[in-house]
Amino acid sequence: MAVVRVRGTISAPRHVRETLQMLNLTRNNYAVLIDNRPSFLGMLKTAQNFVTWGEATKETINELIRERGRIAGNKKLTEEYAQKVGFKSLKELAEAVFNCKIEYWKLPNVQPNFRLHPPTKGFKGKIKKGYSAGGEVGYRGEKINELIGRMV
Repeated sequence: MAVVRVRGTISAPRHVRETLQMLNLTRNNYAVLIDNRPSFLGMLKTAQNFVTWGEATKETINELIRERGRIAGNKKLTEEYAQKVGFKSLKELAEAVFNCKIEYWKLPNVQPNFRLHPPTKGFKGKIKKGYSAGGEVGYRGEKINELIGRMV
């Protein structure tokens, strides 16, 4: 699953701010890749008014890792890094992340989040309303791929 933070936390309750910190979503337009464990789903439910999430496709995960993946020192992820951690290429690394064989945020020397641009042509709805009510926050299923495509 891909999670993107879309709102700031100036007037947010403390438990929501702490949840976003635990998810490594420290700023707006940051994204993380997680699996659908009950603990992560509970965290998403707590922060649902500040983030949007859905099931990412293999192509979206590959594009995120290739374009926006960073290692320590804010350097891009390279094929050499993928080989150093035991994969033939970045595409194979993205495949392993997609199939939940490895957790992206547990890789050594990798930044656990992706810094994204604001979406091209802006958000389509209000960021204070839920996605099902015509807004931007909350669960959006497969539509997360379209949003991330506009943000990469």
